[in-house]
Amino acid sequence: MDGTTLEAMRTVLRGPVIGPQDQEYTEARTIYNAMIDRRPAAVVRCADAGDVIDTVDFVRDHGLELAVRGGGHSGPGLCLVDDGVTLDLSPMRWVRVDPSAEIAQVGGGSLLGDLDHAAHAFGLATPAGIMSTTGVGGLTLGGGHGHLTRKYGLTIDNLLAADVVLADGSFVTANERNHPDLFWALRGGGGNFGVVTSFTFSLHPVHTVVLGVTLWTLDRIGDVLRWYREFLPQAPEDLNGFFAVLVVPPGPPFPEEIHGHKMCGVVWCWTGDPDQADKVFEPVGEPGPPAFHFTAPMPYPMVQSMFDELIPKGLQWYWRGDFFDRITDGAIDVHAKYAEGIPTDLSTMHLYPVDGAAHRIKPGDTAWGYRDAVWSGVIGGIDPDPANAETIRQWCVDYWEELHPHSMGGSYVNFIGAGEGQERVRATYRDQYDRLAAVKRAYDPRNLFHANQNIEPAHS
Repeated sequence: MDGTTLEAMRTVLRGPVIGPQDQEYTEARTIYNAMIDRRPAAVVRCADAGDVIDTVDFVRDHGLELAVRGGGHSGPGLCLVDDGVTLDLSPMRWVRVDPSAEIAQVGGGSLLGDLDHAAHAFGLATPAGIMSTTGVGGLTLGGGHGHLTRKYGLTIDNLLAADVVLADGSFVTANERNHPDLFWALRGGGGNFGVVTSFTFSLHPVHTVVLGVTLWTLDRIGDVLRWYREFLPQAPEDLNGFFAVLVVPPGPPFPEEIHGHKMCGVVWCWTGDPDQADKVFEPVGEPGPPAFHFTAPMPYPMVQSMFDELIPKGLQWYWRGDFFDRITDGAIDVHAKYAEGIPTDLSTMHLYPVDGAAHRIKPGDTAWGYRDAVWSGVIGGIDPDPANAETIRQWCVDYWEELHPHSMGGSYVNFIGAGEGQERVRATYRDQYDRLAAVKRAYDPRNLFHANQNIEPAHS
């Protein structure tokens, strides 16, 4: 893109168009994962849906590359494209809650913390992630799971409508009645079909929850996982708990004597009666006495933001994931091996439950391809030092390669790592892929929106 083209964009758009010569450029191209270093020709900060329409039209008509940025949390950095245009939705960061109808309309550039805060004022929430800094858009379009999934389903199960700018520059509202095929595809099909400028979600009564953290020494990992795989699927759906291997961070609520120790554990969220929490957590001693067990009632947005300071923007990241319908004994051996070899203090592995309410949606009702999965796993190599980038990447890849044979074959699309290839996208959607490709042909036949985990348009 030459300077004349850049200036032409500036005359069309209300929001700023930031080029490489501008003072704000370095900040504008910085995303959550510091391992990603790409240089767009322009970052367009769209002020409203009109700006989005004009940007899409301009990029398409000039034959430019396009990427779309919501919260900037994409692990493989799909929100940036070298020498093309990043359409940045971050100025469109707003939430409107209708407490009587229990719905929220959310701007396309909003973060989970924006939604959590606005809904919490009315004692409401919707299931979406575990970090308040995550973008609503990317998480939702990939499917979305979090602390409330066993009780209230995936994020897409609570999506009522989406305002979308399509590849031809037209603006539509997709829901069950209008553009139902597009609405189906948006619920799990990623950013393949257009730019979503706002989402409408159903909300549920959630205010004060009970957070729990239970940790065991690594020599207990086999006993803990064998207990966890039986206990959680049978537990009340008010109880969510994701399993993790980790290095204990220095600071509260952890006692100093376990700081820096490699451990395994479960992070719990109980949305039932707080007075019943102690009884609910009684079984945590069954796999052996925990080295640490902590519970506390707290506002739901506090639970959602508890990892924000521990894992801030600007770290080196590499992740990969898989779905699991069971935790096999062989998988337990793999977890034990790589937990011992965690390479850095922030590197980790999580198994998120995706059962309960998420299983009550029929497999064909949304683009999410794994309604029979019980856990969504992710391995994350994380460290602040760029010198450790290859170390954390290799640990993640080696761990994933040994664990993958124990998986269901596909991954949550938002956990696909850089360089995994098109076959991983197909595996994510299983037999939904061909239907998604047909919707892609109808709404984006020239594949303008391809800077993503791409679904290519079906051949006519």
